[in-house]
Amino acid sequence: MTLPISADLIATRNAVHAEALEDDYAALGRKLARTGIDIDAIKDRVAGFSVAVPSWGAGRGGTRFAKFPIPGEPTNIHEKLEDCAVIQQLGRVTPRVSPHFPWDKVSDYKALREEAASLGLGFDAVNSNTFQDQAGQAHTYANGSLAAQDAATRQQAVDHNIECIEIGVQLGSTDLTVWVGDGTNFPGQQDLGRSLDRYLEAASKIYAALPDDWRMLLEHKMFEPAFYSTVISDWGSSVLAAQELGPKAKCLVDLGHHAPNVNIEQIVARLHRFGKLGGFHFNDSKYGDDDLDSGSINPHQLFLVFNELVEAELNPKEGFNPSYMIDQSHNVTDPIESMLSSAETITQCFAKAQLVDRAALHAAQEANDTMMAFQALRRAYNLDVAPILAKARMEAGGAVDVLEAYRLSQYRSRKAQERKAVGLGAGIV
Repeated sequence: MTLPISADLIATRNAVHAEALEDDYAALGRKLARTGIDIDAIKDRVAGFSVAVPSWGAGRGGTRFAKFPIPGEPTNIHEKLEDCAVIQQLGRVTPRVSPHFPWDKVSDYKALREEAASLGLGFDAVNSNTFQDQAGQAHTYANGSLAAQDAATRQQAVDHNIECIEIGVQLGSTDLTVWVGDGTNFPGQQDLGRSLDRYLEAASKIYAALPDDWRMLLEHKMFEPAFYSTVISDWGSSVLAAQELGPKAKCLVDLGHHAPNVNIEQIVARLHRFGKLGGFHFNDSKYGDDDLDSGSINPHQLFLVFNELVEAELNPKEGFNPSYMIDQSHNVTDPIESMLSSAETITQCFAKAQLVDRAALHAAQEANDTMMAFQALRRAYNLDVAPILAKARMEAGGAVDVLEAYRLSQYRSRKAQERKAVGLGAGIV
C-alpha cells in the first residue's frame, strides 16, 4: 500500500507530541475514573467510529455566483481518491469515499475499487445526479426528474439511478442516496399532489431494482433549486415516502437541510422511532443550506444529535445501522483541511455522547428534574476529549496533530505542480 504522506513525517511529529499527549490522556483518564468511566473503553469506541467523505468534497465548492479554485485541486476521481487517502491517513476515521455519478464515471469499476484499496479506502453510498443536465442527455431535468410531468424524463432518471446501483455493486457499496431538486418556483406551476405521486411511482421502480442487501436513502431538502415548493422538502415527506416504498427505504438527514431553529435531534429520535433512520450528511448552517464545516457554527447541536444516536443504539430498531458522511462545500479553505477538521469535530461529538451518564439522565427525566437532566448532558459536552481522539489516531498510525502534519507534508503544493489547473466557474461542484 502506497500512501500519499510520508510515514516518517507522521512518526517524527508524533514523537514530538507523545509526552504531552500521554500526560493529557492520563489526567483525563483519572478524571473520568472518578465517575466510573474507563478511558480506554471510550478510546476503543472512538477507534471503531468512522464517517465517509464525499468525492466531490475534495474540490473547492462555490456559490451560485462564483467558484474560486485553488492550485492542486483534483480534476478526476483518481485525484479525488488520492486526496481522500490523505484525510484517512492522517485522521484515521474516514476509510470510505462516497462517489457521485456521472461525475465519477470510469470505464473499469473493478480497477477503481482496487485503486481505492491500494490507498487504504473503500466505497460508501453511491449518489445519483438528476438535478443537472449532462452532455448528450436526451431529456432535460429543467422541469424535474423523478417527479417530472414528462414520462420519458422520469424513465431517464429511473434508468440513471439503476445504473448507479449497478456501479455501486461493482464498487462494494450497499446504499444508494437519492436526492432530487424537483419542485416549483411559482404557485400553480405544478399540481402539488400529482407531483408527489409521480415521484413515488418513479422511486418505486428504483426501489424494485435494489439488491437484497441494499438500502435506498431518501434525502430531503427544504429549498433550492426549487424555491416555492420542493417535492421531498422535509423529514415528514421523506418518512412517508420511505414507508410507502418499503423496508429498504430509509431517510437521510442532511444537517443543513432544515429551516432555522428546527429541532434536528428530535427529528433523529422520530425517524428512529419508526425504523426509518438511514443516515446523515454532516455539515453546518447559519442561514439556510450553507454546507459549512461540521460543527463550525453549532457544535452543541451536533453533540445533541449524537446523544440521540446513542439512545437509539441502546434501544435499537430492526435494521438500525446509520450511514455517516461529511457533505460540505469548501469555498474559502483547503478542502482537505476542512474535512480533517470536520472529521475531528464529528468524532469529538460522538465521543462526548459516549460520556453521558445515562443512568443520571434517565433518572432526572423520570423525576421531571429539568436542570439535572440538562446538566447530565452539559457535563459530558464540557469535557475535552481531544486526548482520546489523538491517542486513538496515533495508535492507528495517524497524526496526533492532523493539520500540522498535513501542512508540513506540503502535499497541496506538490499536487499543484503535478495536476492540471481547474478553470473558473460557478456552482457548488
